[in-house]
Amino acid sequence: MLKARKFFTILMCTLVVTGNLFAQEKGEVTFGADLMSRYVWRGTQFSTGPVIQPAVEYSKGGFALGAWGSYAQDGSDGAEADLYASYTFADDLFTATVTDYFFPTDGIAVNNSYFDYKKASTGHIMEATLAFNGSDGFPISILAAMNFWGADQDADSDQQNSLYIELGYGFTYKEVAIDLFAGFTPIDADEDKGESGFYGDTAGFLNMGFTASKEVVITENFSLPLSASVIANPMAENLFLVFGVSF
Repeated sequence: MLKARKFFTILMCTLVVTGNLFAQEKGEVTFGADLMSRYVWRGTQFSTGPVIQPAVEYSKGGFALGAWGSYAQDGSDGAEADLYASYTFADDLFTATVTDYFFPTDGIAVNNSYFDYKKASTGHIMEATLAFNGSDGFPISILAAMNFWGADQDADSDQQNSLYIELGYGFTYKEVAIDLFAGFTPIDADEDKGESGFYGDTAGFLNMGFTASKEVVITENFSLPLSASVIANPMAENLFLVFGVSF
């Protein structure tokens, strides 16, 4: 009963805030889905086969509230359901985001009960991020993300300290958008206690590569966004090639 009440309180607060925004001034609702050959996130593979990744978002001004998920085609792996809220400010230079990650998969989540928000047993992971989106004078994006609550925690100190930092640079070559990225974690896990961080056992680079994307014109009124990524994880000595199409 306590778990349900806590979730219901969070849900009602979210609905009230969203309702007030709609009442004050209409925003924009967008939705869609990506079909990916596999799910690789920050250098880690979360599915071994194709996934469908639906998303819906309400935005107004610099504020956005949305949901995003990932589900394997055969239902065996790659399941994820996330909620997030973000705010873009300072002439679109910065974006602050809080994300509630949930992985309803054995071995990834501590507890598969979505309504369990107890700190010691929850399967949710709460992350706060701050991103510099780049500018004309400095066209490099910088993302800093830290898990601050939930399943990513040190059992002894009860702290969450997995940190991820990513640098990005985008440009266009012959009508193809190219996005370069390099992500790393600067924090070592405590090997003496047998601990492993959310991204790995040691500090190092874990997500390096590029994504090429282009809209392929099908008809006069319809085009199909395609993307292909080459992703290397030097820490785990892995390499992934991922293809996707957006709807």
